[in-house]
Amino acid sequence: MAEDNGHWLQCLRMIRKFRYYFQHPWSRLCVAYLVIFLNFLIFAEDPLSHSQTQARVIVVGNCFSFVLNKYPKGGWIILKVLLWLLGIAAGLLAGKFLFHQQMFGQLLRLKMFREDHGSWMVMFFSTILSLFIFSNIYNMCLTLDGNMSMYLITEHMGIRNETFMKLAAVGTWMGDFVTAWMVTDMMLQDELYPDWGKTARAFWRKGYNRIVLFWSVLISLTSVVVIVITTDWISWDKLNRGFMPSDEVSRAFLASFVLVFDLLIVMQDWEFPQFMGNLEINLPGLPISHIRLRLPHFKRIFKDEYHIHITGKWFNYGIIFLVLILDLNMWKNQIFYQPYEYGQYVGPGEKIYTVQDADCLKDLNKTTLSWEWRSTNISPLTNKTYTHGDLFLYSRFVGANLGVKCLAFVPSILAFILFGFFICFFGRFQKNEQIKDKPGSSYVKIKTKTLSQHSKVSHLAADDAIVIQEEPEKMNDDYFVSTEVTLPNQHNITSGLSTEDQCAFNQGPQSNDITETR
Repeated sequence: MAEDNGHWLQCLRMIRKFRYYFQHPWSRLCVAYLVIFLNFLIFAEDPLSHSQTQARVIVVGNCFSFVLNKYPKGGWIILKVLLWLLGIAAGLLAGKFLFHQQMFGQLLRLKMFREDHGSWMVMFFSTILSLFIFSNIYNMCLTLDGNMSMYLITEHMGIRNETFMKLAAVGTWMGDFVTAWMVTDMMLQDELYPDWGKTARAFWRKGYNRIVLFWSVLISLTSVVVIVITTDWISWDKLNRGFMPSDEVSRAFLASFVLVFDLLIVMQDWEFPQFMGNLEINLPGLPISHIRLRLPHFKRIFKDEYHIHITGKWFNYGIIFLVLILDLNMWKNQIFYQPYEYGQYVGPGEKIYTVQDADCLKDLNKTTLSWEWRSTNISPLTNKTYTHGDLFLYSRFVGANLGVKCLAFVPSILAFILFGFFICFFGRFQKNEQIKDKPGSSYVKIKTKTLSQHSKVSHLAADDAIVIQEEPEKMNDDYFVSTEVTLPNQHNITSGLSTEDQCAFNQGPQSNDITETR
């Protein structure tokens, strides 16, 4: 029995040490800022950043084309606008009531989606899915007219890959910077690691230092990033000059590790996977931790008044999952990349060349879009070979097998499995568990009361106070009962230990478990 207790204690100490270093401020800061560097690196090495062909993005491209371009003439415009408006409305309603409340709340019982937490993020993704479905309904209507094939909604976004990649690079920069800044803000505001960064914390909390730093750094760095990306003022190939050139396999692994780090940012949160702690995260650049918007109140239609509540935590992680979409598209491009499909070809040394003239790409085929043909034929406009007008890249294409490139997704698959494991086993309510969340959810419903109803509430105030005082005790008892069921030998393990070991066992790293459950 003593050997079993010693084994349990050793495992618990290992878990406690792992959580201590895994969620340490330095670890979280390194991951958050490393993602920014990796996103810039893969943008610089990706040959699609210079492609002149049309950008193609699965699902998202359909939604973009459905809402923003390919508008026909006549009454078809009214049909198209009506359908994408219905798609947005259906997506919002399905995300709120079907996915968030029924699936995540009632069926899966996820703590992170309790009450109305995270509903806006779910509604956003459900709206994308709904727009994709309605775009296919619109295509079915267009097929009834044989002359409307040019207006069919596809994954082609109507913009060049070069333009889309620049927009994606700026978007990932904004998302990654806000995420890294909010991680920094959390590290310097909270005191779960009291011996870390005392001087920096004192400076950070003084006056409006954090707000001034956020806006000054954001405006200055974003201006530099936008100028560098959009104007090609700095060329990566001229700076790099072929130092350790990447191929499609290394770029696929790089995109995969970006996905892993995106998930690590969420898993390193001190409240993951329950997100039920009391730590209030201020919104970036603002002295408040939440924003409350009041919706218009129509007394004749609605009896209740609604507010929209946006918290700093879900604002942060909502941005991460938006960036995750762009990173998934980046990974897909590297896995299935073929130079010919993007107006590019492979030259000597397996280096990639890009055709800069977008108009002539329509007339090229696999024969004319090759090094053998373009290096031996002369352009009548320049009186030089076609290769002189093409852009040379140090990025390589070795023609690796698809199975080899798919190995790059193994780290991402493991990260997604681990992410889902923690949520399913540690982030769910039990069937007999009813925990009321504190006030301040995403939707706050305020019922209008008459004077008689207010008087009834005032008479019941004392009884409500007693109930509120009794609730925490009942929840604490339920918590310790569930703990005893999970670890039946907990009392035997801690009975023969010192006071310090008992505290280490009961509290765990930063006392997170008890704090979150309360």
